[in-house]
Amino acid sequence: MLTKEELKNIKVLQAICEEEGQLQLKLNFDMLESRSENRKEDFFHYNEGKLVGFLGSYYFGNKVEICGMVHPNYRRRGIFSKLLVEALEEAMKREARIILLNAPSESQSAKGFLKNIPCELSMVEYQMKWQKMEFPKNHSVTVRPSISDEDTEAEIQLDVQCFGLNEKEARQYKQENKDLETDLRLIIETDGKIAGKMRLSEMNGEAWIYGFAVFPELQGKGIGRKALTEVVQMEDEKGLSIFLEVEAKNAHALRLYEFCGFRSYHSQDYYKMNF
Repeated sequence: MLTKEELKNIKVLQAICEEEGQLQLKLNFDMLESRSENRKEDFFHYNEGKLVGFLGSYYFGNKVEICGMVHPNYRRRGIFSKLLVEALEEAMKREARIILLNAPSESQSAKGFLKNIPCELSMVEYQMKWQKMEFPKNHSVTVRPSISDEDTEAEIQLDVQCFGLNEKEARQYKQENKDLETDLRLIIETDGKIAGKMRLSEMNGEAWIYGFAVFPELQGKGIGRKALTEVVQMEDEKGLSIFLEVEAKNAHALRLYEFCGFRSYHSQDYYKMNF
């Protein structure tokens, strides 16, 4: 687990790097604050007791996403390369099949570094923020907490059918992330049956929506739109700013989110490593 001091140092370094580059790093603090004690997923470089380099790895079944940063005054010293080697060695031990390097689309320093890495652009992900709007009343779709074994099994099957995980990976991912303290796992129901799921992370006055999925045979019926508006209204009533992420190639999801009032404000590039 990361200590409070380590988390504080990461946030300080993040603020420096984001200010210098006028960008936003994706460091997944909901996951950083809930790390397991027996897995090495975070890598640090200190200079005279000061954190000047950090790299976090985030596992989703067979896939690992890697994001890191180096203090502007300490770049071009091989720090990030060293941290990346350590993270890749760990990913090999854990038999990761897909390794994605994440960088803000605006980051010129990241683009320069990635030119020398055996990788190719795999996808672009938009970060979106909700702009306040009114929604019609919804009576046909219910969103509730995930509480039962049946709910958990449905979440696993949704990860398999909608996010490309195999069943072993989906079960492992669910087990590894079941105790995230900042998370609220939600089940979407219609006509008394489970139709989909999503995950909410509430931190620092913000609500982030992740893992939003509806069973393929139920898609295109307005269920996702109604569920999303339910959750948005719930979080808005708490006074939280509401965010989510979507791949640029997922045009259907992008249209859905825009219809519900979400607007893009940042993007992240994901480079798939060739190995």
